Amino acid sequence: LHGDSESEAMLTDTGLPAVSGARSMLTESSYEYGSRRGIWRLLQILGEREIKASIWAVVMGLQRNPEAAKAIVESGHELVSHGWRWSDYQHVPEEVEREHIKRAVEGLQELSGKHPVGWMTGRPSPNTRRLLVEEGGFLYDRDSLNDELPYWVEILGKYHLVIPMSYETNDNRFNEHAGFITGEQFFTYMKDTFDMLYQEGEQTPRMMMLGLHDRLIGRPARAAGLVHFLDYVLEHDKV
Repeated sequence: LHGDSESEAMLTDTGLPAVSGARSMLTESSYEYGSRRGIWRLLQILGEREIKASIWAVVMGLQRNPEAAKAIVESGHELVSHGWRWSDYQHVPEEVEREHIKRAVEGLQELSGKHPVGWMTGRPSPNTRRLLVEEGGFLYDRDSLNDELPYWVEILGKYHLVIPMSYETNDNRFNEHAGFITGEQFFTYMKDTFDMLYQEGEQTPRMMMLGLHDRLIGRPARAAGLVHFLDYVLEHDKV
């Protein structure tokens, strides 16, 4: 449990509730699918299309899979810190969060040979962005859902870039079959988003973020929808 009071219950793709004071083995096996199979399928799909991705790595997790870390770096993808632990930092004491940021940076430096320039906590605290700027070395974070273009903020007298993400153009809607059921549904939704933004892009820049989890989109039928979408996007110019 690594000091947690209960097992994981978020984005498990099982629908199983958290278990208090004990491990949930079936939930753990759902997560393990990502490291055993999903990540390798996604790396192959991206590699075949020469697409470079930002890989959001929970550092404690990636340290347990050095083969994946090596493959990510050698394939030219960007390793973005997804935090030291996959935790909700809303009520974590500031000094603890500061220490976790430090550990995450050191961990990714050991795995990749360089300081991560991007950060995405996922469940940040009111202190997260300030602590990142205080730590230094980061160009941007992605803990925002508020736009379709990057924008600058001033923190501690320094300019810091925010690159918004999305819980909408995201495979998290496959979780527990709560939104997408088939790969074709995923493709249709992403295609509609892309088509709208591509049309608007004739007048002004637009950015589409595509959020993927190896244990979710990495399943064969879901991955088929991703392949369909990527091939569709690659038919367009200036993307």
